Amino acid sequence: MSDYTKSTNFATKDALSSGNALKIVKGTEIDTEFNNIATAVATKADLASPTFTGTPTLPTGTIATTQSNGNSSTAIATTAFVQAAIALLYPVGSIYTNATVSTNPATLLGFGTWTAFAAGRVMVGFNSSNALFDTAEETGGSADTIVVSHTHTATSTVTDAGHSHQQNGNGGLCPGGGSQVPLGNTPSGFNTASATTGITVATTNASTGSSGTNANYQPYITVYMWKRTA
Repeated sequence: MSDYTKSTNFATKDALSSGNALKIVKGTEIDTEFNNIATAVATKADLASPTFTGTPTLPTGTIATTQSNGNSSTAIATTAFVQAAIALLYPVGSIYTNATVSTNPATLLGFGTWTAFAAGRVMVGFNSSNALFDTAEETGGSADTIVVSHTHTATSTVTDAGHSHQQNGNGGLCPGGGSQVPLGNTPSGFNTASATTGITVATTNASTGSSGTNANYQPYITVYMWKRTA
């Protein structure tokens, strides 16, 4: 915007003597002044619905730069105030997440110092009544399943169909095919045949289940997480 600057000092003409050619106010002088005024007026913003060009700025200390947080009036706010207001949404210790962009929030938001946070971990709410969750940034848990202490039992079943032994002597045959030894006689060559039962006992303790590696996760989704440290 242009400011009006007077080209001719008309007051000095009054001090000039009569007959001095400079004492006369010329039409061109008046025309120049009106042109300067018209240019200055045309480049000023209107009071109603002004349209600014270039890079308008406001002086430090105006209401626009000292606006209070939570003010919902129609007062103008500068970019400095807006940036400070956004920074209040993420105080030191805040967590910023993004599902697709890995850029440091200091670049995205324009403020703060941020570090990558909680790699490979999910967040859980603070719980003062549970020793696992009663301290901020306390960590725990395992990616792999832990086998709980336990015992195994096995049962073996043996089935014996029964058997008999054959005896050989010098007497007659006993009923059922055995040797008969007459009373009062001493048997000669009394043998008992040997035999095996043929019973085999096998006990198997079968294994079941699968590997516990990476088997202790809840349903999850991966995002980029950052913590503001300053």
